[in-house]
Amino acid sequence: MAVIEVSNVDLTYRVLMNRTGSLKELLRDALKGGNRVVDYAALKDVTFTVDKGEVVAILGRNGAGKSTLLKILAGVLPPTNGFRKVTGFIAPMIELGAGFHAEMTGDENVLFYSALMGRNLRTVKERTPAIGEWAGVSDHMSFPLRTFSSGMVARLAFSIATDEQADVLLVDEVLSVGDSNFQEKSSDRIHQLIKSGTAVVLVSHDMVAVRTLADRAIWLENGHVKMIGKAGDVVDAYEAN
Repeated sequence: MAVIEVSNVDLTYRVLMNRTGSLKELLRDALKGGNRVVDYAALKDVTFTVDKGEVVAILGRNGAGKSTLLKILAGVLPPTNGFRKVTGFIAPMIELGAGFHAEMTGDENVLFYSALMGRNLRTVKERTPAIGEWAGVSDHMSFPLRTFSSGMVARLAFSIATDEQADVLLVDEVLSVGDSNFQEKSSDRIHQLIKSGTAVVLVSHDMVAVRTLADRAIWLENGHVKMIGKAGDVVDAYEAN
């Protein structure tokens, strides 16, 4: 059963090309009709599905549209054309810690981040000590987040995102978070989620991880789908390109 459906999705940004030094100059150019706006197509006619318990990797060079596609799946960006449908609870691991607040404590950020993901806060509050312990930051949870290192922030965000069983897990280059011990620990947790039936969409430049984890792969090039197929076949074609 498909838990993710993406059909004929386009995403086009409107980009202002004027090189103005101030808001006054920008308004002046606008009044004179001198502003130059161009459309940049980040994604073009992307179509695919992901079934329950399936792991699909998104491959492509920098700027191919991989992270943009994940943001559409997460509901952060609406497509310009086409539609996306995601069934069930989504755990997004995109730009870990982007939903945190520097002046809040670790405990408060667990609740804040979880609220953004639509979780039951009563349950989250009970789970907060375990979340901090799993991330290895228990002794910092009563301090403001600005006192955390970037690695600690990423580990806490990962721990929150994966603490509850999700129907869909979106992973954007976060398997390398932390030291080698934490990487192994986080990889084990993702494997547990996969075995429990979570559908995973994975963006990674690590072809070994793609071959190991993914069932299928989608190769994006300049916003287009260049190839969809078995992970090994797509990786072989991608690496030969």
